[in-house]
Amino acid sequence: MKLLLTSGGITNPSIHDTLVDLLGKPIAESNALCVPTAIYASPGGAVSAYKLITGSAASPLCGLGWKSLGVLELTALPTIESEHWTPVLQETDALLVGGGDPLYLSYWMQQSGLAALLPSLPRTVYVGVSAGSLVMGPMVGVHGNPPTGDDRALGMVDFSMFPHLDHPDMPDQSMANAEKWAAKLSGSGYAADDQTAIRVVDGAVEVVSEGHWKLFNPNVT
Repeated sequence: MKLLLTSGGITNPSIHDTLVDLLGKPIAESNALCVPTAIYASPGGAVSAYKLITGSAASPLCGLGWKSLGVLELTALPTIESEHWTPVLQETDALLVGGGDPLYLSYWMQQSGLAALLPSLPRTVYVGVSAGSLVMGPMVGVHGNPPTGDDRALGMVDFSMFPHLDHPDMPDQSMANAEKWAAKLSGSGYAADDQTAIRVVDGAVEVVSEGHWKLFNPNVT
């Protein structure tokens, strides 16, 4: 699977061009599935999910002009025969995974069977926003004690992410807090603002940014 892990979505031409390059064709010729699950664990989740799906959310994702757009709700999948949804997943060009609670998302990605299927989708582009990106790392960037008592995520990439760096409406996402977060990591981590994304293809990692970001690597002094 090809990954485009963003903080704030497809927010600038550099990230947009990277998405098109990963797809191998224009967005207008590509099919996508939206995963809104993470947002339901946040206040106002139902309204936010509607905005995500209809392309009216602050994070540009579903409103990019896709050829077709479907919704994959992870909490429903354990009650549905897999043959009703896995063929659609296997045929999609892009999986658009929205933000919200990354630990809630991680749980349902595993419970639904989606996490186990992702490695078998080599041509699909996984596009994460905020929680949708954090969930792919070994741990998520949360402050204090996670409500589940466990900060582990899926570990499909070997780095963690601290999103929305220095966002004016998110005071907790400061560089000072990013440094505190990074000090607790056992591996590397990226602090990234909403103009930054991380591209991962066959294990090769590339930062795409028109903003600012910082790599924290415990192996480098």
